[in-house]
Amino acid sequence: MSTTPPPGWYPDPSAPHVERWWDGTAWTEHRRTPEVQQQPVWQQPVMQPQFAPTAPGGESGRAKAIAVTAAAAVLVAAIVTGAVVLNGDDGDAESKTDPTPTSSSAPTSATPTSPSASTSAPSADDPSVVVDELNGITLPLLDGWARPKYVAEDDVVMTTPGTYDCPGDEGLCRHGKVISRTVTSNDEKSPEALAKGDISEAADLAYDRDNLDRRPYNGITSHKLVKQGPIAVAGRTGYFVRWRVNTEVGPGGYVQSLAFPSSVGSEAPVMVRFVFDAGEEGPPLADMDRITKGIRPVGDEGTSGGVGSSIGPTS
Repeated sequence: MSTTPPPGWYPDPSAPHVERWWDGTAWTEHRRTPEVQQQPVWQQPVMQPQFAPTAPGGESGRAKAIAVTAAAAVLVAAIVTGAVVLNGDDGDAESKTDPTPTSSSAPTSATPTSPSASTSAPSADDPSVVVDELNGITLPLLDGWARPKYVAEDDVVMTTPGTYDCPGDEGLCRHGKVISRTVTSNDEKSPEALAKGDISEAADLAYDRDNLDRRPYNGITSHKLVKQGPIAVAGRTGYFVRWRVNTEVGPGGYVQSLAFPSSVGSEAPVMVRFVFDAGEEGPPLADMDRITKGIRPVGDEGTSGGVGSSIGPTS
């Protein structure tokens, strides 16, 4: 005969003034205030009390029944606690799930609701975004992208995982990079002028000659304007220019310069560069649009849209 109580509400061994849900094998973290009409306390058949008629000069049968019922409740609590000890369960796993009654003695009270989603500002530990505190923005970390590791280049905020041997000069290359930097080299404030002036340098550093004076793809042989135009970024009007670059060796790739005003500090312009290898090994080109669309001011994830909210060629 099993000595394990069925699922139900029982007096909490650690706080007898409340009831705690026993799921049939272990205590959960679900508790409630005892109802006026408590459900019958489970008892082992061998402990079924026998009520005798009132004896002359003694307690009434009702008083005896109350005393026996109270003793049975203490016994059940002891049995349940003993079952928990024997099972070696500390209750942690069950504390994360709602009770799933399997018998007719299941409670009728509503299942506890899950906590609401956090509305606090994203942090560096948020797996869904990358936080650029300097420029006051967050960028969505899409599937197939990772936070930078062992990257010598400054201002890289995300890369595709892994590396490969560069087809030109010796070194390791990556199929995709996103770089975020503050524009401080000139007094220009126009996003259009900044993006158009940056794209050539961005392409050269990515596919012609890098900061270590290496030529990982033996240089650029040609480039082609894919599209350009105004776009809303983090609630501000920005501008982007995208090139398709061909190289001496390797698949070449796509480079995009995206400029927009910062929403923090002096509102200095922000430049986000995208470098995507072409070919099957490169990241989806649509990720440029998805990352751009997902850029938000830090602490304001609801900001989106605005003038030029769609990406498309204008010339």
